[in-house]
Amino acid sequence: MASQFSYCSSSSTTFTPSSFKNETHLSSRFNILPRKSHSCTWISLIRRRIRPRKHFQLKSSNGHPLNAVSLQDVGTAGVPLAKNDMEPQGKEESLPFSQSENLGPQLSITVVGASGDLAKKKIFPALFALYYEDWLPENFIVFGYARTKMTDEELRNMISRTLTCRIDQRENCEEKMDRFLKRCFYHSGQYNSEEHFAELNRKLQEKEAGKLSNRLFYLSIPPNIFVDVVKCASLRASSTSGWTRVIVEKPFGRDSESSGELTRCLKLYLTEDQIFRIDHYLGKELVENLSVLRFSNLVFEPLWSRNYIRNVQLIFSEDFGTEGRGGYFDNYGIIRDIMQNHLLQILALFAMETPVSLDAEDIRNEKVKVLRSMRPLQLDDVAVGQYKGHSKGGKSYPAYTDDPTVPNNSLTPTFAAAALFINNARWDGVPFLMKAGKALHTKRAEIRVQFRHVPGNLYKRNFGTDLDKATNELVLRVQPDEAIYLKINNKVPGLGMRLDRSDLNLLYRARYSREIPDAYERLLLDAVEGERRLFIRSDELDAAWALFTPLLKELEQKKIVPELYPYGSRGPVGAHYLAAKHNVRWGDLSGEDS
Repeated sequence: MASQFSYCSSSSTTFTPSSFKNETHLSSRFNILPRKSHSCTWISLIRRRIRPRKHFQLKSSNGHPLNAVSLQDVGTAGVPLAKNDMEPQGKEESLPFSQSENLGPQLSITVVGASGDLAKKKIFPALFALYYEDWLPENFIVFGYARTKMTDEELRNMISRTLTCRIDQRENCEEKMDRFLKRCFYHSGQYNSEEHFAELNRKLQEKEAGKLSNRLFYLSIPPNIFVDVVKCASLRASSTSGWTRVIVEKPFGRDSESSGELTRCLKLYLTEDQIFRIDHYLGKELVENLSVLRFSNLVFEPLWSRNYIRNVQLIFSEDFGTEGRGGYFDNYGIIRDIMQNHLLQILALFAMETPVSLDAEDIRNEKVKVLRSMRPLQLDDVAVGQYKGHSKGGKSYPAYTDDPTVPNNSLTPTFAAAALFINNARWDGVPFLMKAGKALHTKRAEIRVQFRHVPGNLYKRNFGTDLDKATNELVLRVQPDEAIYLKINNKVPGLGMRLDRSDLNLLYRARYSREIPDAYERLLLDAVEGERRLFIRSDELDAAWALFTPLLKELEQKKIVPELYPYGSRGPVGAHYLAAKHNVRWGDLSGEDS
């Protein structure tokens, strides 16, 4: 069983916890170490190279301008600057690029697993987008690390095929791309070799040229080698003068036991503040806007409770199967892949109480309270399905088990729906319905808030027996075509009294001309800045797995057979019965906006 796998038991791992005498020794490997020799004059020179951003007004996740957070409010060691350091000293003059490059700290980003699809399709393009729009510091380099033998030039050729420029920028794209690629380098090595990471460290030091170095490692690799890489990087390639941070991609285990074991093993080498568990859905624009919509608009906050909300739906659907990922997916399934992380994180953000501040810990504290307040999931409140082969329009679509990497008798769900409840005063009795599936009729991710019926509605007879049409619904479409719209009732112009359901619509592409940044851009930028609000804390992870682990074990122990549904359909019938059981109709199946 994968859940019994020990992340710390790799044959190559000889480290024991006793190797660290105390917590101070552990922290000293990674935490920011201030240099006492930094002078006010040096700080003032650093300030000279900070220039205002005249475009793309992106802010960090705590709402502050990023250029105001990074160097103007903190020193290079992450400590507040003295008042004298913050004040201009005489007339400031701009420095040439080559001269200013020699002044600031060095940011070194290492993408571990650089030859993989995620790195090529998401991470390198996100880094280039940040560079293209001047959100990375002037002194930065990017190293790719993987087992594949490759030269620097071959890496540059590989990633150049996936780099694109913003459509609303005028600067020469090719020129900027060439400058970015010149900062990209490659080192080939084994993931469990301290010697190879020591070689990487020597290359990093050569490029850093004695500057204060901050190092960010992005683990774009399978979870079974997370700990090997973290061990080697911590012992042989961590920064000795600045900070070291590690971004970890999901899955974070496959149940409570394996997740706890992974966390324990990572913390042999890292402190919690150094671990950035990434869930890219938290970086999506509409998810980011969820808190803004609720907490900065008086019209919504008073309605955000059981008194006015009838149900909440969190919907994720893909119109393709597991093409190319069957082997990986069969070990996890749709519940672990989507529901336990993406949808549950969105639910926690949606349902949390007002935090004390926008500080990362205040927000994550409120999310944890929501997760710990949730009623245990019952098998009766879950429906699972698996797509089968289907022919449509003369084209044949394969079944899940037709994938050669998937066992013929696999019971792994490719679709799941669940009804969850939060046992607190705000949400008591309100069903939160989740639905996630592959090979469905459309691709979408959205949050749907269905409000209660109007008591004693004077116009009830105008809606006939379909009372759902008489209720308001707020929809946040996360993807595609990002939008926020509110369904309201209004009178159709004319002499008669005919009512119509209409949308008050904010379509992002119509309202905002600029291209929306990819979620990885925001999350990478937040990791560089040390902003942790959109990353998952270990106790959040524990609470999420505590909710889903008993259900997953019951499904596997009882060998629950998933209901088959045709490829390209709206999913299994069981999902409709589940919604009806809680007096809910799935909003995405109404036909009005599907």
